[in-house]
Amino acid sequence: MSDAQSEKTPGLSADEEKEIDDNQPPRAAVLHEIIRTQGDHELERTLAALWWSALAAGLTMGLSLMAMGLLYSRLPDGESSQVIAALGYSAGFLAVILARQQLFTENTLTAVLPVMTTPTLGNLGRLLRLWGVVLLGNLAGTLLVAWVMLELPIFDSKTDVAFLEVGRKVMENDMSQMFAKGIVSGWMIATMVWMIPSMEHAKIWIILMITYLMALGDFTHIVVGSVEVSYLVWAGEETWSRFWLHFALPTLAGNIVGGSFIFALISHAQVRSDSGKSPSKLLSDDKQEQRERD
Repeated sequence: MSDAQSEKTPGLSADEEKEIDDNQPPRAAVLHEIIRTQGDHELERTLAALWWSALAAGLTMGLSLMAMGLLYSRLPDGESSQVIAALGYSAGFLAVILARQQLFTENTLTAVLPVMTTPTLGNLGRLLRLWGVVLLGNLAGTLLVAWVMLELPIFDSKTDVAFLEVGRKVMENDMSQMFAKGIVSGWMIATMVWMIPSMEHAKIWIILMITYLMALGDFTHIVVGSVEVSYLVWAGEETWSRFWLHFALPTLAGNIVGGSFIFALISHAQVRSDSGKSPSKLLSDDKQEQRERD
C-alpha cells in the first residue's frame, strides 16, 4: 500500500473509521460477486420455474407498448411527443424487474458471469438451457399479449393506430441497424443490472433512466420489440418471415453481443485484473479484512 493510501486523518475514533468504511461504495469485485451469485441461482432453477417466470415477463412487457400507445394517442402530433411517450417504454421493464420475472436481456449478464468465472462445458450447457427456456417463454408471452391487444375490444381506434405506428417505426430499421442498435440496448441493460446492487434504494430511478434513454434512442430490444412487431404481424401489415429474419435474429444477436460479449467480458476482465485473483477470492479477502477491523 502506498504512503498516500495508508495516511489517515488524525483524531478519528474507531467508530468513526468504521463509519467511513461502511460508507465506501462497493468494489467492482463485490458487485461482480453479487451478480454472479444471482446468476448461479438462476442457472439452478427448474425448467418449469424458468418457463412460467419468462412467460409472465413476456406478457408483462405488453405494458410498454400499451403505455406508449396510450400516451401517443393523447398527445399532439409531432416529434416532441416522443419525449413524453418514451416514458411509457419503461413501464414493462419496471414491472418485470421489480416483480423479479425472467427477462432474457438481464440474463445476458447475470447468467454469463458464473460461466466466465468457471468456464466449463457443464456451466455452458446450463447457460444455453437458461437462455433457450427464457427466450422462448418471453417470446411466447409477447406474441400472446400482442394478439390480445389487437383482437379484444380494449382500446379505441386512435390508440390502435398508435400501436401500429410504434411497430412501423421499429421496422424502418434495416437488418444492420437492428443489430447495431441491439448492441447498444444489450449494453445498456447490462449496465443497469450492474448498477442496481450498489444503488438498491434507487432501483426504480435507475430502471427508468436507462430504459427511457433506450426509447429516446430507438434502440432495439428483442422482448419489447417482439410485442411491437408481432402486433403488426397479427394486424396483417408484416409477415412472420420478416418478423424472424429482419427483426428478431439481428436484434437478438445484437443484444447478446452488447450484454455478454462486451459488457460482461469487460466487467469480468476488470475485476480479474485488479489483483489477478478470482472475484470470489477478492470478496472473501474483503470479508476477512472487515473481520480484522471489527
